[in-house]
Amino acid sequence: MKNIVVLVSGGGTNLQALIDAEKRGDIKGGKITCVISSNEDAYALERAKQNDIPSVVIPRKDYADSKSYSDAVLAELKKQNADLIVLAGFMIILDECVTKDYPYKIINVHPALIPSFCGEGFYGLRVHKAALEYGVKVSGATIHFVNEKADAGAIILQGTVDIANDETPETLQKKIMENVEWKLLPKAVSLFCEDRITIKDGKAYVDLEV
Repeated sequence: MKNIVVLVSGGGTNLQALIDAEKRGDIKGGKITCVISSNEDAYALERAKQNDIPSVVIPRKDYADSKSYSDAVLAELKKQNADLIVLAGFMIILDECVTKDYPYKIINVHPALIPSFCGEGFYGLRVHKAALEYGVKVSGATIHFVNEKADAGAIILQGTVDIANDETPETLQKKIMENVEWKLLPKAVSLFCEDRITIKDGKAYVDLEV
């Protein structure tokens, strides 16, 4: 059984999706063993508490720079014996010391179809605003591994939604979360825990056969 450690900063809706999926038995071969938050006021911590999941707070404001903060997070990940790290609304970009120590073991959700509308500065409603300004007809979310560059790791799964003529960044965000993120993130986590993701030449190949 793989140890899943979830990193959060805010409300924790994606964490809740993972918790619900685990309770349904949809995550096979893994268990959420710890939640780490960069913010002591994150509601995600309450979600962890309500579901008897141990949590640790490592406040970003307590550290002078990204490297010292990342070192602290890395030490806690090792302490927790993390097999898989899931960034679920984690708003801190970690130093490469973490990604190099956990290659192809850190999963993130990006609320667009990478390589569109991604990279530094593209997060939250900014992503959906940019997609609508461009006039794309579909958008979605990408579940990907994390490497040293923002939103540049191997893609695991992608899902799409159609964009309505009267779409707003807020309605698009909600539509993508409900129809893509909350479904594909638990699926990707289960695939990892079942050893059904293979890396070849920097690309992720997924075995979807049951």
